Amino acid sequence: MPRSKERIIIIYAWGCALATLVVIASLCAFLLVQGSSALSPSLFFGEAPVWPALMGNVPVWEGIWPACVGTLTLVFLATGISLPLGLGCGLYLALMATGRTKDVCSILINQLASIPSIIMGLFGFALILFLRKTFFPQANTCLLLAASCMAVLILPYIVRSTQNAVQAIPLSQRLIGPSLGLTLGQNIVHIILPQAGKGILGGVILAVGRAAEDTAVILLTGVVANSGLPQGLLGSFEALPFTIYFLAAEFRTPQDLLVGFGTCLVLLLLTSSLFALAHLIQRGLHRQWS
Repeated sequence: MPRSKERIIIIYAWGCALATLVVIASLCAFLLVQGSSALSPSLFFGEAPVWPALMGNVPVWEGIWPACVGTLTLVFLATGISLPLGLGCGLYLALMATGRTKDVCSILINQLASIPSIIMGLFGFALILFLRKTFFPQANTCLLLAASCMAVLILPYIVRSTQNAVQAIPLSQRLIGPSLGLTLGQNIVHIILPQAGKGILGGVILAVGRAAEDTAVILLTGVVANSGLPQGLLGSFEALPFTIYFLAAEFRTPQDLLVGFGTCLVLLLLTSSLFALAHLIQRGLHRQWS
């Protein structure tokens, strides 16, 4: 390749990387400028006393604390449901599936990844209507339904990251276990997963980010404004993305808009904290496995 073309490719790659960083930095700076002044105990708890509100002894009507708890609960539930399914499906596609079976499964995973989140929310809502007319007349939208629909939505991220991470391991390393007499399960636990752990956790981080920010799914499956702290898997809940949507659509005063920007900043900090936690887990597992 001529050096002039090589330089153009390098400059283009640097330009794209810098443009991406500038866009991300600009968005973060905008949120920081607009929302930092709203960060205060009253943003989280309103007029309620802080400690009793933290313990759930008094209701919080004007703060976003219930939405923070609801978002975290939703993220952990959805990830807990989708992680074992996605991990197993990714291992199957990478190590066991062959021929037409692998092609059909791959097409279905791709189709699942292309489904808009609002369609997933409608599916959950239709499921509740079906259950109310048939087996469970008392069925209603709830936290468990929202987490289940969200788990299906983020499932392709975990499946694909697991499959790609396992397939990226050199064949010589994947055959170390069988050559030593390990069974398939022992080879997966002691050889495959430690090698692919970094890639798998990368997919889990993406899935957590998607679960924390998506609004369309929870809008139809369980989130309710001013419902307070989650009272159980079958109860309604609040979430930060819905609170932001509600404030942006219904704000009447500049103070309401300021609260919306503060809520955006809190959601950004919350997802950053989850990413940092996932990174620490990844480093800990890598140190343990190595």
